[in-house]
Amino acid sequence: MKVLLDENLDHALRKLLGPHEVVTVTYMGWTGLQNGSLLRAAEESGMEVLLTGDQTLSYEQNLTGRRLAVVALSAIQLPILKENLPKIIAAIDGAAPGTFQALDCGTFSRKRTAEE
Repeated sequence: MKVLLDENLDHALRKLLGPHEVVTVTYMGWTGLQNGSLLRAAEESGMEVLLTGDQTLSYEQNLTGRRLAVVALSAIQLPILKENLPKIIAAIDGAAPGTFQALDCGTFSRKRTAEE
């Protein structure tokens, strides 16, 4: 699958997504594009999945009829994402055009545990 990694995710994630062909928004020169323009540019370039940390994208954009799927992660911190790589890769593998998947990877917390 051709996956576009949104600018709100760590670029290091690109190398961790298994057999997928992954490029970043920055690499494509699309930094700063608003969601509608970004989705259009991604589709025109043959991207199949947008991987993002933007959970509100489904409320802002109508994905019906799109050739692109969106997978939105609940966390954007690389250590959390690394712990959830199997779930993330499975979501990409199962992504269908015009769909939005909100994937729960947990969230980052600065709260200290009792052991700390």
